[in-house]
Amino acid sequence: MSETLTKNFTVTGLDCAECARTLEQGVAALGGVRKAEVNFTLARLTLDFDPQETDERAVVARVRELGYDVEASAQERRGAWATVRRYRDVALAGTAGVLIALAFTLHLIGVPEVASHALYIVATVAAGYMSARAAWASLRTVRTLDMNVLMMLAAAGALAIGEFEEGAVVTFLFALGNLLEGYTLDRARNAIRALMDLTPPQATRLPPLSSPPLAGGIEGGQEEVVPVEALVIGDRIVVRPGERIPMDGRVLEGASAVNQAPITGEGLPVEKHPSDEAFAGTVNGSGALVIEVTRLAQDNTLARIIQMVEEAQAQKAPSQRFVDRFARIYTPAVVVGALLIAVAPPLVGLGAFVDWLYRALVLLVIACPCALVISTPVTIVSGIARAARAGVLIKGGVYLEQAGALRVVAFDKTGTLTQGRPVVVAGRCGDHDDGASPETCPNCRDLLALAAAVEARSEHPLAQAIIEQARAFGVEDTYAPAESVEALAGMGVRGRVAGHDVTVGSHTHIHGDTHLASFCGEVAEATAKGQTVALVKDACCGRQGYVAVADALREAAPQVIAELRRAGIQRTVMLTGDGEDAARAIAAQVGVDESRAGLLPEQKVEAVEGLLARYGHVAMVGDGINDAPALARASVGIVMGAAGSDAALETADIALMGDDLTRLPFTMRLSRRALSIIRQNIAFALLIKAVFLALALAGAATLWMAVFADMGASLLVTLNGMRVLGYREK
Repeated sequence: MSETLTKNFTVTGLDCAECARTLEQGVAALGGVRKAEVNFTLARLTLDFDPQETDERAVVARVRELGYDVEASAQERRGAWATVRRYRDVALAGTAGVLIALAFTLHLIGVPEVASHALYIVATVAAGYMSARAAWASLRTVRTLDMNVLMMLAAAGALAIGEFEEGAVVTFLFALGNLLEGYTLDRARNAIRALMDLTPPQATRLPPLSSPPLAGGIEGGQEEVVPVEALVIGDRIVVRPGERIPMDGRVLEGASAVNQAPITGEGLPVEKHPSDEAFAGTVNGSGALVIEVTRLAQDNTLARIIQMVEEAQAQKAPSQRFVDRFARIYTPAVVVGALLIAVAPPLVGLGAFVDWLYRALVLLVIACPCALVISTPVTIVSGIARAARAGVLIKGGVYLEQAGALRVVAFDKTGTLTQGRPVVVAGRCGDHDDGASPETCPNCRDLLALAAAVEARSEHPLAQAIIEQARAFGVEDTYAPAESVEALAGMGVRGRVAGHDVTVGSHTHIHGDTHLASFCGEVAEATAKGQTVALVKDACCGRQGYVAVADALREAAPQVIAELRRAGIQRTVMLTGDGEDAARAIAAQVGVDESRAGLLPEQKVEAVEGLLARYGHVAMVGDGINDAPALARASVGIVMGAAGSDAALETADIALMGDDLTRLPFTMRLSRRALSIIRQNIAFALLIKAVFLALALAGAATLWMAVFADMGASLLVTLNGMRVLGYREK
């Protein structure tokens, strides 16, 4: 079996989605080509071919034959002919423009028309040369009527009936429009390509800790600058202040604030310390970091983001699929209609053949579906690029559109609306000074220090919450860790601290021997909120206090729910496996419309299905793989904190790279803006076509007017779609 190679080519001059299909078919017709795919939004040709039957030179020749070019290597770009080829389209269009202006001037000053006509013909040839080549290649290799074929038929027809000025203006406007479209599209494409420039190509590698001599005789202990591709997992690299971090890794030494905005969209730098994760493409702050490489260059977080964004560009949204189907029917239908208009009316005596042929030529120009076909993809690529800049990964146009149509958002509770770890949310001592806060009350602080000493060696989440609170109050080291620590099965833990027997246990256990009525109401109230209450008792002097622990609400959660309503979401629902009390308390704090508690994973799926049946479009927001079934069942599955997580990136339709819930309203507003612009573009493109079809049939439209309208509409929908790139957060 012969070998098959895969090769990517970046195509230049690709300014029309319809032309991308012609290019794809033309290259696929080469002998030895197994598969050809053109990603119009990235201007990329991906080819599977047999190197024994064809080679890259044949592919490049076919691309150029079809009127486009392939981005050359740096060495090739330095050649004189490469420079000519790069600016050829601009030169030809400019020459045509000058000739048209000169011909028009000669006509005004009374020079015989033969001179101006000759200049118009030369201008037509200059402006239409590249399109004529592409049209011939399209007819010969693909046998299809693409945009270039239609325009050349119209120009040739104009010259044939003596409309020299119109033939020249048609080809000039067409060439100029293509140049402008290419320029504006490249701006949108560069928004994606800019991601690729975030990772530095080299890294400073440190020698192994054993310090043997490095390759090439470099002595152990010396640094070595190497390409990032040469790094392997386990290598140590040093990142100095102000440098970009070149690889995903784990901080071994140093501390610094790192700007993670390119990955997570976070507005403020994030402090990094030993054992923290660092991402390729982020910017180091004022401290030097030594990082252990944990992923290869092709597998790091930024590389996966770029790959997924590129794959997202290749996926067609529903509106784009509709437009493509419509264009396949519309274009040949209008061509057949133009042929009938040119022939039928003169045969039945309704006018001169030349008049009806002119109207048919106008129809041929109108048959170009440029504006319609480009109306959706440019908006999709702009929307996905804008989201990626803000740390939101949208995996395709279909999800961008679906997010724009959402009516309901369902949330997992733990780790999504809450912080996902227990923290102390309330507490006080029995003889608390009503005029002081727990943080300033000496007895409260001392009881908390005693509790932290008892829990010092425990890994239990509740114990860790107490220790964190003691650290926040500055009393963590007041006492040495407790001695003679004894677990009281089902009731708590007891230990000896500074000669005192201290118990941290349940309300029932501690109040079983000494009852403090003043605590009962507060403990009952905390329990009703779904909080876990631990009482602290110092047996030496009978002092008591309590600590209430809960999975605390994310600070931004209530604001996010309010912003979602303003963004057009009709209903918000919380789905959780926690008990009813905890769910009710969190739901009341965050302000969701509905909460459902005690749900197993399969019951969350059933809840999402019920919402889909009632509302049609539902998003599910979760923070991990445990929500995967519900995420998959929803119209759009959204995962938080996906940076560095392979599973989360693969599971979600939309990934919020940072652990930041505020990205959610931004994503909804951006998606709604993109969906609105897509609808505007399609409606505008169809309206322009309808108007000029009517004008052409009535004989009120000229060739140059039709070209101007067609190319103008293409430019307008392109620029309108690119507005999404500049979308600003509210």
